[in-house]
Amino acid sequence: MSPSLREAGLFAGLALLVAGIFAWLGAAYGVRMLAEAACYAIIALGLTIQWGYAGLFNVGLMGFVAIAAFTTVLVSFPVNDAFWQGDGPVMLGQVALTLVIGVAVTILLSRSTRIGLPKGLRTALTLVAAAITYLAVQGQLDPAATLIEREAGFVGGLGLPVWMGWVAGGLVAGLLGWAMGRITLGLRADYMAIATLGIAEIVKAFLKNADWLTRGTLTVSPLPWPVPTPQELGFVASRSAYLAVTAVMIVVLYVLLERAWHSPWGRMMRAIRDNEVSAAAMGKDINRRRLEMFIVGNFIIGLGGAALITFTTIFDPSSFAPLNHTFLIWVMVILGGAGNNLGAIFGALLVYVIWIMSEPVAVFLFTTAEQWGESLFGWEAPSDLYTRALQMRVFVIGLTITLVLRFAPKGLLPEKVVKYD
Repeated sequence: MSPSLREAGLFAGLALLVAGIFAWLGAAYGVRMLAEAACYAIIALGLTIQWGYAGLFNVGLMGFVAIAAFTTVLVSFPVNDAFWQGDGPVMLGQVALTLVIGVAVTILLSRSTRIGLPKGLRTALTLVAAAITYLAVQGQLDPAATLIEREAGFVGGLGLPVWMGWVAGGLVAGLLGWAMGRITLGLRADYMAIATLGIAEIVKAFLKNADWLTRGTLTVSPLPWPVPTPQELGFVASRSAYLAVTAVMIVVLYVLLERAWHSPWGRMMRAIRDNEVSAAAMGKDINRRRLEMFIVGNFIIGLGGAALITFTTIFDPSSFAPLNHTFLIWVMVILGGAGNNLGAIFGALLVYVIWIMSEPVAVFLFTTAEQWGESLFGWEAPSDLYTRALQMRVFVIGLTITLVLRFAPKGLLPEKVVKYD
């Protein structure tokens, strides 16, 4: 079967599956499912840049999604007048000034070997400056946080348009990717995975415990939408509009990534991925190019994460989980085909449909089995039978990825090998 015919057949089968879901559960449920799947497709495109294009094993996706979501809240959530009318902004300004001065001094000391200081003395002075900066910032931040929580609850947002929050979220995720890349890109794949996962957990822990900044477990809601809300248009119309926005984002990103992938820059990235030694021998800066891919991928991951959390209308730092915001996305990319943008989109849509439909299908099957078992054999079902339906999600996803790795190890839509004459 030709690749084009295979792609058409897979997407046609997916369309029939989605049509069946619409017929069974209704348009409101189906559109919500597609809107969330589209957000995951954007995140999957960011991951396929890192893994499919550059071979970077990033398992810290949760951290980038979380930081982008928080940035969106900070930019687009309505202004909290109680915060701006109190002493909180002045105290936070003092904290920021102390942080900037401390970081500047620490960076200057870290480069003091250029003026003749021994390396041992430079290291000691840098560590002392970093410790003093941390203690000074923490000493000023604690009373500021207590004051803000007592007077205003939390800092609130800036009240800017939602699209600006999404772009800001992508930029902050890219900036975090730059910082992480500087630390982790020189590591082996397994060590890089551990480092990125650890940093993601640090981001989650900070957002969860910084009540003055994020309200912590109290959550922030309702988040503003870039389109009219369900209260204004109705569930189906508003979710359809949201789906249209995310679909346009997918198309734009797909076109840009396809053009980049087939450009000389894309050929260079494939050369680095496939044979790092040969690429380095040709004079390519391996770590710099990988850092580029890491930043670009995290920017796109941030865009998708911001869109996903905005759609849920609630920001809850404790809701970010490696299963939903890291492992599931990896399954999407692996199933679709790493290194294939169209495969990442298809994998995201298919895996999310399987993920979201596992529960209602399991409930239907369990109910049918209970009725038949009771009528035919007098079987009494366990009291927690229906709560087990949610657990079927993990089993079904695990079974799906196992079958794909067994029968299609390169994904359902594998990367197309480009040959040059």
